[in-house]
Amino acid sequence: MRGWTFLAVTLAAISGAAKAVAQDVPGIEICTVEKTMERRTSCLQSNVNFLQQTVGKLRLEQQARLDAANRQVEALKATVASLQKTVEELQAAQKKTVPPAKDTPTPAKDAPAPAKESAK
Repeated sequence: MRGWTFLAVTLAAISGAAKAVAQDVPGIEICTVEKTMERRTSCLQSNVNFLQQTVGKLRLEQQARLDAANRQVEALKATVASLQKTVEELQAAQKKTVPPAKDTPTPAKDAPAPAKESAK
């Protein structure tokens, strides 16, 4: 009988130790299972602290993403401005090298005048 008591006490100690270790893992705990008001308050405060830390981490991550996106937008704006300047320079150079095209050809001065048909 004495061996069974020792086994029961050992199992209770092991399960109690496992329960204590589980509470050290950060996360949301179910506080309604706690019997005393002090333990419930402590459990709720632990949940609040965990949520505040999680929100803080997420806020920092999102701010870092926004900052990276803003840097990328600024770099793209600079690239677009550079490309616009290059296009303007190329268009100006093209206007200087290519003479303006004439839409209507002018008749040569030495060309004979078109023959008039005689009226019948």
